[in-house]
Amino acid sequence: MTPSAASSGPGAPGLDIAAVTVTPGGTASTSLTVRNDSDIVEAYTLEVVGDCAAWTTVEPARVSLYPGTSETVTIRLAPPRSPEVRAGDVPLGVRVLPAEHPESVTVPETTVHIEAFHELRTEVLPRRRRGWLRGRYRLAVRNEGNTPAQVSFTPEQAGEELKFSFTPAQLALEPGESAETSLRVRTGKPVWFGKPVVWPFTVRATDAVEQEEAERPGALVRPPLEAEFVQIPIFPKWLLALLAALIALLLAWFALVRPAVRSAAKQAANEVVQPRPTPGGSQNGQSPGTGSGKGSGSPQGGQGANPAGGTGGDNPGGTGSGAGQQSSTTIDVQTSGGGDKTGTYVVPKGKIFGITDIVVANFQGDEGVLTITFGDRKITTIALETFRNQDYHWVTPIKIPEDATVTMNVTCAKPGTPATGRQATQCHEVLNVSGVLSDVTR
Repeated sequence: MTPSAASSGPGAPGLDIAAVTVTPGGTASTSLTVRNDSDIVEAYTLEVVGDCAAWTTVEPARVSLYPGTSETVTIRLAPPRSPEVRAGDVPLGVRVLPAEHPESVTVPETTVHIEAFHELRTEVLPRRRRGWLRGRYRLAVRNEGNTPAQVSFTPEQAGEELKFSFTPAQLALEPGESAETSLRVRTGKPVWFGKPVVWPFTVRATDAVEQEEAERPGALVRPPLEAEFVQIPIFPKWLLALLAALIALLLAWFALVRPAVRSAAKQAANEVVQPRPTPGGSQNGQSPGTGSGKGSGSPQGGQGANPAGGTGGDNPGGTGSGAGQQSSTTIDVQTSGGGDKTGTYVVPKGKIFGITDIVVANFQGDEGVLTITFGDRKITTIALETFRNQDYHWVTPIKIPEDATVTMNVTCAKPGTPATGRQATQCHEVLNVSGVLSDVTR
């Protein structure tokens, strides 16, 4: 570049400065010649101005010249290797200020050519992934160069077991700009059993211009990023051991435990189903009687032997029982909330009722108390809210003498809600009594 014209005022220096080229991270220098074209001794102060001022110095920064003499100063440039120092031509100016005639200040300029450099900072996160068939990674890239970069990615793996895909496949980065791309790694076949398989691979991130320079002989090549995918088996070892243990338990069950359990269950069932002693002779069905507050018996069937067993105190003195027949009776009691009501069944004249079974029904889910009495003997007292259906059975019949009563007393605290879903207006309980009704022998 041609030097700038000197100021025509008194004390204005004559100047001559040369162009320069510099590489970021390196140093360069140029010179500036200062001439005193005035007729007095003059001192000149030199200062760099413009975009290069932060990393440019002048040596010396002050000169004194006699009239008609000149001196050359050195301008040193040391731009940092940073994305902030963009590649290209940058103006360089030096302000020359005369001490005696400051109004004759001059700023000669030249051009500094900053060379381009390419540098990428890359990182893969995480370095290791575990999975059955695929893994996902992040590639972080920052353009540390001073020119725009078009970054592409190249995966490398020893075999062809892994497939790679990048999203996006390329990144356009300005100097100092950062971005990320997603890397997906996939294997072709699963590992069903055994140990995990480690697949190492590398990824190289390159700028288009940098790649051309790397192909030149002697060029430095940046090492690629290293990562690995750990393919874990579908079925781990502990699961195989668990399956083997379960199979062994099942075999033991079917071979040893199940036959023993079935035998014990069958024996218990046979014991439960043992026939209960009943009067001999033909025994037919039963005809229940119903009523509100009353019991009704309906003996029927042929004559048979005396019922087995008896209870002391239930057989009236001086009497015995003859041939009997099956009979059952039902006592039905309905009473309003807060009320108390009793239903009875009277054993017919000349009969003895040997009771073997009773069934109590609270089908509405009423609340209150129910008491069952055979003659002057209280059999049970039950809270209604604790049951819906309850049954009792005796191997040895409980004998009720003639004219004695089977009584069900109900104290209704609160009517329940039957299957219709609407609360009942009254408590309603049913007692069914079954046994053998036999003649009194005198």
